[in-house]
Amino acid sequence: MNRLAAYALAGALAAPLSAIAQTNDFGPLLTPQEFVAVQAETSPLVLDIRAAAGDGESTYAAGHLPGAVNAPYALFRGPSENPGALVPEDQLQEVLRGVGVSLDRPVLIVHQGSDVTDFGAAARVYWTLKSSGVSQLAILNGGVKGWTEAGLALEQGAPALRPSDVEISFSDAWLASREEVLAIVNGEQEATLIDARPESFWNGEQSHPAAAKPGTLPQSQYFTHSNWFSDRPVIVDAQSARALAVENGLDTGAPIVSFCNSGHWAATNWFAMSELAGLENVKLYPESMVGWSNAGYEMANVPGPIRRVWNQIKSVF
Repeated sequence: MNRLAAYALAGALAAPLSAIAQTNDFGPLLTPQEFVAVQAETSPLVLDIRAAAGDGESTYAAGHLPGAVNAPYALFRGPSENPGALVPEDQLQEVLRGVGVSLDRPVLIVHQGSDVTDFGAAARVYWTLKSSGVSQLAILNGGVKGWTEAGLALEQGAPALRPSDVEISFSDAWLASREEVLAIVNGEQEATLIDARPESFWNGEQSHPAAAKPGTLPQSQYFTHSNWFSDRPVIVDAQSARALAVENGLDTGAPIVSFCNSGHWAATNWFAMSELAGLENVKLYPESMVGWSNAGYEMANVPGPIRRVWNQIKSVF
């Protein structure tokens, strides 16, 4: 029995199916074959979040799922100096209206599926739409790459847009604000802080270019986003996610705040813990360490002068 099969068996024994977030036929995760099976009866909106055009084949213009509408990931992100920041609610509402999102129509989110980092874009858009009130959401597991590997056709050209008049009220149910994280760090509020970045970021050996300095949130632990994947960029299923959460002590019942550099890798951890493993009270800190470090708050694992010089030398080579 391979490792992921063992996780699936352990997950089935660790929790009843009702505890795992597979509540309907649409979402939170669909294989290409599963999407084809439910597409006719659900009539979903397919959002392709890749860049509109450019060099290479991993763009919307080069080929997309039939009927897919282009909604590039950048529309759901903050400015370059703080890319994880929330898009203002009025601006986000206009974006969703422009691509035809409504609260009750199912939405399939499609990314390229090029690697495990790429999944974070789909997870961040999923989190944004769920927080905006969209009731039925799914990510296409494996993205466009998985779709073509399944022998399914792509098309070119853009469908006629059907703008909506959606009105949103952004929920904080899955949002950890900077003030909330500060209260956790100060011991005024209880939660487990989970760093989704590789260990080298958590221990201060690496940092995001937009961050003021390397390091992590005080009292945090790390669970790297790539742990939810096997040997290719297809995320594990709900049973395996539950088993991973149990094995790594993430299912304590305490609130969890997922963070990274800019709320991208952290969105993968949030999706896996909240939507797949079915853990309750999991939140995303969207601006993460870029926003936190640039605000000048206390950090842990900040390297000293000698280590900083060594890190700079290593980065050259």
